[in-house]
Amino acid sequence: MVRSLLVIPLLAAALGGIWLARGAQQRWRDLRAAETYELAGDRWPMLLRAAGAMVCGVCVTALTVLTALGAFGGLGRGAQEPDRVDPVVDAAGAGPGSGTGTAEGAVARQQAAPPVAADPAGATAAAAAAVGAASAPAAPAVASRFDSVGHPGGGELLQSAVLGPDGHPRNVRVWLPPQYAKEPNAHFPVVVMHAAAPQKTADAEVPDVFEGIGSALQTGKTHPFILVAPEAPNGTAHPCELVAAAPAAVADDAALRTTIAATFRTLPPGPASWGALGVEGGAPCAAAAGLARPDLYGAAAAVSGRYDATALTQTGAEAPAGSAAKLLLAAAKADSAGLDAARKLQSALKAGPGAAARAEVRISDNVQDFTPDRERLRLVRQAAQFLAEALARAS
Repeated sequence: MVRSLLVIPLLAAALGGIWLARGAQQRWRDLRAAETYELAGDRWPMLLRAAGAMVCGVCVTALTVLTALGAFGGLGRGAQEPDRVDPVVDAAGAGPGSGTGTAEGAVARQQAAPPVAADPAGATAAAAAAVGAASAPAAPAVASRFDSVGHPGGGELLQSAVLGPDGHPRNVRVWLPPQYAKEPNAHFPVVVMHAAAPQKTADAEVPDVFEGIGSALQTGKTHPFILVAPEAPNGTAHPCELVAAAPAAVADDAALRTTIAATFRTLPPGPASWGALGVEGGAPCAAAAGLARPDLYGAAAAVSGRYDATALTQTGAEAPAGSAAKLLLAAAKADSAGLDAARKLQSALKAGPGAAARAEVRISDNVQDFTPDRERLRLVRQAAQFLAEALARAS
């Protein structure tokens, strides 16, 4: 990052120096021509341009040295280390009031961890302990440092890098409701909000989602929950279309679940306390998550989406036995295409095989307002209310 930032002033200084040097040379030629005909010329324009060219040359030299240092790692590592997030294995419990279930607790554990490289024998023992803990039935929690990036909707928005299912880090944003700070001993349910565009989080696509949920909390229409917005995977322009067409793509994101559970005060992961949400392009992802894994996501809300009814019905049919999906399909009253897609999906699931026919599907078609933005805000409130009613309350 540092090297790329240094290239811009380096090029500017080089171009400026060339321009000034050519100007000084032209002025010098003019003075020589004037002397030939015994005419007096003004030397100051030439001297100023020459001085400016020398200053640009000094700047180019300094920036070239700095860029070279960054290329060899001396400067690049120092600039990147503060932004890097290294997951920490947390073998301790996250009891109420202990601080281990909060972002601050995760930071404290990172700072208190002894340096492994200082003792090779200790490093080997620590590695063996980590392998043993990973193979134990109760997997250790993985915590990341989350940094605050804002306070939308009356709550707090934090961000960190968490390993994805493919093993590569991706940005994850977490919105904590206002009650999270007011009730320090309470544990909250979690809703995962899916994004529609690759390498983006859902709040970037639906910036008023926090305002919608915050207003629903203020009016008492919903119960508080933690909203998690992971970055959508790369590789396709429409990740949710792949998810809807390939049920295997909706796997339990173990790294995300364990990280959120270890870093924040959440209810135990499972269908009673975890749900899925998707708006517009992210709606098929939420529907696929709720239909494919009702044993992991107790409820799913899809807002203003367009769905592949055949693929999602097959997704619901292949869900684990003994569980039934709870799904809300919401669209504005004027969104005839969205309502038609929702009703087709509802009918296809009802007539589908296996677990698909047991899915509880509700359709919301009563939202009407002056602008599409206000309608989307009201639809988000409805989705938040549905999810809060289906999931356990904070306790």
